[in-house]
Amino acid sequence: MSSTNVTAHLREALESQRASFAKAPNPPWHKRKEKLQKLGAMIEANEEEFQKIISEDFSHRSFVETSIAEIMIIKAGINHALKHTPRWMRPKKVSTALQFKPASNRIIPQPLGVIGIISPWNYPLQLAIMPLIGVLGAGNRAMVKPSEFTPKFSELLKQKLGEIFSEEEVYVATGGVDVAQAFSDLPFDHLVFTGSTAVGYHVASAAAKHLTPVTLELGGKSPTIIDESANMAQAVARIANGKLLNAGQTCVAPDYVLMAKDKIGTFVDDLIKQAEVFYPSFAGNPDYTAIIADKHYKRLQGLIEDAEAKGATIRVAGDDDSQQMAKERRIPLTVVTDTTPDMKIMQEEIFGPLLPIVPSESLDEAIDYVQKQPRPLALYWFGEDKAKRDRILNETISGGVSINETAWHVVQEDLPFGGVGPSGMGSYHGEHGFKTFSHMKGVFQQSKFSGGKMLYPPYTDKTKSMLNMMKKIL
Repeated sequence: MSSTNVTAHLREALESQRASFAKAPNPPWHKRKEKLQKLGAMIEANEEEFQKIISEDFSHRSFVETSIAEIMIIKAGINHALKHTPRWMRPKKVSTALQFKPASNRIIPQPLGVIGIISPWNYPLQLAIMPLIGVLGAGNRAMVKPSEFTPKFSELLKQKLGEIFSEEEVYVATGGVDVAQAFSDLPFDHLVFTGSTAVGYHVASAAAKHLTPVTLELGGKSPTIIDESANMAQAVARIANGKLLNAGQTCVAPDYVLMAKDKIGTFVDDLIKQAEVFYPSFAGNPDYTAIIADKHYKRLQGLIEDAEAKGATIRVAGDDDSQQMAKERRIPLTVVTDTTPDMKIMQEEIFGPLLPIVPSESLDEAIDYVQKQPRPLALYWFGEDKAKRDRILNETISGGVSINETAWHVVQEDLPFGGVGPSGMGSYHGEHGFKTFSHMKGVFQQSKFSGGKMLYPPYTDKTKSMLNMMKKIL
């Protein structure tokens, strides 16, 4: 299909959804509930098929990881929405300034219309469906563009959503970069994009032409700070787990570690041992996920080669055959020490199982380092010193934070998930998603007993006296 035809087809789908929305612009709760329930039932009924197809797209993806990081999170999100959306939908009375009483104010949540969702390949199901939960709960229509890096999954998602929704309710656009570009150029009522910062710039630019508001979930180099007060055994296990989940192909994976120089050697030894406990072998291990594509595998190998050429020390977990690992596109935990700022691994988001270590001799030094970097999507701090913890929370800026853990702040339904600056804008999940995909319309209702007519022209001394009295009240 030519680019002109792609654009025309997508615009036709958008207009069809707009026309459908205009007929029912604020669906009642029972209609929204029905859609959420159908979505939940579809996910549950097709869990094994999603596991299988996602694994095929990756060449291998742990079925258990898909259950943990995709299926379970979606189920929790749907259950949370089913429980709380009726309350979120209710008009909310808010206070009225004394000088305007007995008038009243309220806020009415109103669906925006048609929401675009561009989802990535690393968690293809979760990052397509989690925004969709908020979109449907808020009463909207949705158009979804899954990643071209997971083509089998994208077709399966289109098929399964098509079985429970009409294309006027939820439309799935499959295809390559040309489709993604045309999709991002549509005049949606809101657009959600999850992906790289580089692509995020293009998406935001395309949306700006239509003044389409955007929620951008990007990434960046999420730091992990290990304080001297940390429980090291606990920190090692939790950092290894967060880094190796999905083979590090996670937007909130720990990207680098800041810690005291004299503890780096022991930490690296323990981290390597922990990785080998988690994965006694990496090649052929059903629990360990492959790198998504040759392009990404070569990029990660290039980061290792560049760091080593510039003086870094490389430690690799396991002793698997390198040729077999390359054939399977698997990379074990690779710890990089003696890092310098000119190394590519310290300049770009890693998005893989490579973990550089940066010496940091004090809390001030760690904070200063983080403050000088682009604001990350996540920050992790390990320690028991509450005063230092509070300094980290107050003096660094990141999309979200986990204390003595990695990544799990993202799946808390009552916390907003989003970035800041280069790591994104806006947020969703739970009520935050409902508000993102709603227009919170302010309504002022005047009373028949209003004294406002006393300020009508012509202005007299009586008007001035009234104004003076009101100033005293304010």
